[in-house]
Amino acid sequence: MFNLLTSALASQTRLWAGTKAAKTTINEQDPLIMYDNEADPLCRLVREAISELNLDVLIIPCPQGGERHKQQLQEMYSTDRIPFLIDKNTQTILNSASEIITYLYKHYGNCSAPIRLRANLFNYASSTTASLIRFNAGKTKTPAIEPTDPLVLYSFESSPYSRPVRETLCELELPYLLVNLGKQSFGELGPATRRLSPGEYTPLPETKRSAFFAEHGTVQVPFLKDPNTDVDMFESKAIVKYLIATYAL
Repeated sequence: MFNLLTSALASQTRLWAGTKAAKTTINEQDPLIMYDNEADPLCRLVREAISELNLDVLIIPCPQGGERHKQQLQEMYSTDRIPFLIDKNTQTILNSASEIITYLYKHYGNCSAPIRLRANLFNYASSTTASLIRFNAGKTKTPAIEPTDPLVLYSFESSPYSRPVRETLCELELPYLLVNLGKQSFGELGPATRRLSPGEYTPLPETKRSAFFAEHGTVQVPFLKDPNTDVDMFESKAIVKYLIATYAL
């Protein structure tokens, strides 16, 4: 309960940025690639933007003390500074949170980034506070086995239930495709079992949420798919336990 409470408080500190998602889904493109640390304040601002733009991203975790992916970044691009974004669709490489957010909104949103998501001093301070509330979980490396293939996590940035899973993935240096399933309508606000909208839930048609609903009969995050073990599972606590049991050394 304490873990969920601090996770919810971290989201509240950022005024639940990374909750809503664009009502359109961009298909037939390569996912973004982002070298990331879950507890890094600037990385969080970029992830919020990616979530609200309804984009998917291959997360390459770079925890403190971890060299597996930082060395790769250094060898390929002569830097280990994060956030580091690669967009193969436009052959764009960016290494500044402010530039990344501006680019994402200009290219994928056809607009300027909202003030509440920009990499300014106020947002940096509140993002730093959110990390402190979580005791910087996800920041530091835990020795782990390197998986053959990236895992897949269905989530959205502000989800209090998903955050502990992302923190664990980062600590274990496990790359994962982050499929964002942010809220696309007012009636979707609230937990999957207690949404604000009464009656039967129906997601917007031809979206990632509707595809997920058709497959699983619900839209609930986090949901993990591990192609290395053919494991698919819901529930934050169960996923964290599974990741540690399967990959931690």
